[in-house]
Amino acid sequence: MPSVCAFVSFRLGLTDGVSIVTESWRRCFEEQGWRTVTVAGEGPVDRIVEGLEIDATTAPDARELAKALTDADVVVAENILTIPLNLPASRALVAELGGRPAILHHHDPPWQRERFAHIGELPPDDPAWIHVTINAFTKRELAERGVAATTIYNGFDTDEAPGDRALVRRALAVIDDEPLVVHPVRAIARKNIPGAIALVEAVGGTYWLPGPAEEDYADELSAVLGRARCRVLRTSLADLGQGITMADAYAASDLVVFPSLWEGFGNPPIEAAIHRRPVAVGRYPAAEELRALGFDWLDPADVDAVAAALRNPPAAMLATNRAVVEEHLSLQILNRRVKALLGAAGWSP
Repeated sequence: MPSVCAFVSFRLGLTDGVSIVTESWRRCFEEQGWRTVTVAGEGPVDRIVEGLEIDATTAPDARELAKALTDADVVVAENILTIPLNLPASRALVAELGGRPAILHHHDPPWQRERFAHIGELPPDDPAWIHVTINAFTKRELAERGVAATTIYNGFDTDEAPGDRALVRRALAVIDDEPLVVHPVRAIARKNIPGAIALVEAVGGTYWLPGPAEEDYADELSAVLGRARCRVLRTSLADLGQGITMADAYAASDLVVFPSLWEGFGNPPIEAAIHRRPVAVGRYPAAEELRALGFDWLDPADVDAVAAALRNPPAAMLATNRAVVEEHLSLQILNRRVKALLGAAGWSP
């Protein structure tokens, strides 16, 4: 029987960043001969454990959690032992994983969010565990707190087929010469939706926000969208019909905006590069770290450059960005890094 790796989080199998990154890691494990299972409080996963979900009202039952992880030779904790969205769930998992081989995959430690900065119990540590960050600055911050970690950047499928531009634009009722600007995020404060709308207004586009409102942002979102002086679309991918993917969304769009105030990584600019779309990216720390790899991203503050890219996509910029992904952030690169991590720990299947 192959070795088993269990991926566990609050939610998995959805369109949020943690779910997407988890899927890429799961693929790496399976290519290396592991059998994988997904465990979460919500989402289309192999094993549901009530109480793990972000908005759970009761803690997970220790016996149910142990049962869900009983056959796992290695457990990958995807942000559930990093960000305090459900502390009872995190505490239950800490108790279950004590002394067991585990990878704590850190996306958003509490000190990077103002509302969680006072919480000091996450991330936990144990001699049996390996810590992995998705960026180098979080690795440095963990080191300052006495926790050694390895940085492995997120990996992306550079062979994904092009999407269907005409299909999505018809479904959105966007005419042929209408400049469509997608903001492929969940609607929360740090995504800087007002800044995205202001940029779309300035360049004369239609603003498309397909993600749901979360983290109590719904009322603020309604107010922000109500003030918009451009056409606003709030259609989700699910609303467009079965089988519609982000590849289709990028194909339908002429520009991607991503003026976030903070991200642990920020997948959409990388996805935009794969699908050869110009993208305006904010100046949060992880973006600067990724820019250093060679990305040529538009600055949201440079409205003239963004407007020019919307009218006439710059071929050299798009080719450069695609090449950077292939060199540094492909699934093949991720697979090699994960394999090396497991080999160094003696956890090869």
